[in-house]
Amino acid sequence: MLLRKEFIFDAAHNLVEYHGKCERLHGHTYRLAVVLKGSPDREGMIADFCEVSSLVKERVISRLDHAYLNDILPQPTAEYIARWVWEQVAEPLRRPNCRLWEVEVWETATSCAVLTAEDMDHA
Repeated sequence: MLLRKEFIFDAAHNLVEYHGKCERLHGHTYRLAVVLKGSPDREGMIADFCEVSSLVKERVISRLDHAYLNDILPQPTAEYIARWVWEQVAEPLRRPNCRLWEVEVWETATSCAVLTAEDMDHA
């Protein structure tokens, strides 16, 4: 079973290794989805939505919202942001009954990068 929690944050970046309009400073309203995979515990939950929300807000949103992402990542593409988010939350979200399964980072309403546990298991 999957449990999904979504977040929104605004941030600016420029892609220094990319040649095109995105190499110039610009911003996005990002949508972030954190997905856990597991089985409901004795309380009937994979994880408490409130705990997931608090942890992601503390470890990710508080650092990325209204930030210049190049101060955090040298090439802040959606792909690298997804990996950075994974590194911040995978272990703190691990429980005996579940683990982080997927991180999605949406730059626009139609464009996102998805990082899965399978990607990280083979990294």
